[in-house]
Amino acid sequence: MPAPKIPTRLLYPRKDAAYQLGISVRSLDYLIADKKLRSQKTGGRVLIHWKELERFAASNHHEPVVPA
Repeated sequence: MPAPKIPTRLLYPRKDAAYQLGISVRSLDYLIADKKLRSQKTGGRVLIHWKELERFAASNHHEPVVPA
């Protein structure tokens, strides 16, 4: 079995993370606020680890993304 491919970027800013998931930045912000997507703040920026993007993309999502 081949080793998993590690992307050149380990942490994605919100805009890039939203693009990778195929959702809007606003939807990404709702997911972060609802604790459905883990993020970290570094120097005032919100960053999402690539493994967290993979975890989220692989899980089932039956409910709509809406503000709380």
